[in-house]
Amino acid sequence: MIHLFPLPALAVYVLFMIIPVFTALGYSLFDWHGMVRGDFIGLKNFVTLFTDPQLSGLFKNAIGHNVIYFLVSLVVQNAAAFYLAYLIYRKYRGAEWFKVIFFVPRLLSLIVVGFLWNLILNPNFGAFNALLRTIGLEEWALPWLGQTSTALYAIILVNAWYMIGFGILIYLAGLQAIPQDILEAAELDGCIGFEQIRKIILPLLMPSITIMTILTFIYSFEAFDLIFAMEGSEGGPYYSTDTLATLFYRLSFAKDGASSAIGLGSALAVVMFVIIASVSAISLYLMTKRSNA
Repeated sequence: MIHLFPLPALAVYVLFMIIPVFTALGYSLFDWHGMVRGDFIGLKNFVTLFTDPQLSGLFKNAIGHNVIYFLVSLVVQNAAAFYLAYLIYRKYRGAEWFKVIFFVPRLLSLIVVGFLWNLILNPNFGAFNALLRTIGLEEWALPWLGQTSTALYAIILVNAWYMIGFGILIYLAGLQAIPQDILEAAELDGCIGFEQIRKIILPLLMPSITIMTILTFIYSFEAFDLIFAMEGSEGGPYYSTDTLATLFYRLSFAKDGASSAIGLGSALAVVMFVIIASVSAISLYLMTKRSNA
């Protein structure tokens, strides 16, 4: 009977993951007139997505922002999560509270988080700019969400604040799995501090680092909720925060598409799935190969 236990989870996975993927693939092969399916057109929607001057420009712009989203999140979010997890692991005074303080944002909806940070970063009455002015940094009091040079990075940092608690738990679990005798032997040999982190702890944390890298990549290429809440579906200002997910949203509702809006949106969804699945599969393969080596 034990082999039947995974069936409920498998049924949910098939219903909400596998079937939608193949449904999107099927939709992408047809012409659409509003919500009415038209003639079979094969790969024409994919060709249009990559060759139409307007759509291809939006696609390149969006995927570029996804890459920036991933790289900045990977550095900022994971570095901060590891540092805080290490403080908790070493039992520095008050460090235990980090687990509670930094995980609390995860209890909130991303829409709520986006709304709150919109208020905090408001250029006129926002708390963040008010703080900068109070401490004498008036030149730093900028319209963070209102100019193209800072909007995307502001959203990425808000997302890092939201996700850091989860990263702390992953890295803390990895640190606690390291055998203490290895660290004690290293300390007897004079390997302490940053040298111990670089030569012993980080190599032994590679499974946790790989998992966090994969999860960060997946989320970065699916980023929608926070951007939608803070900048709207057009990824403003002037598409400077536009991502593949917000572009998909607009295409599917015929804002940047034509009569084949559903088909173009489905084609983009398939492309997103291929990108995420391919990179995740390669990363997992390399992690498994490294573990077995």
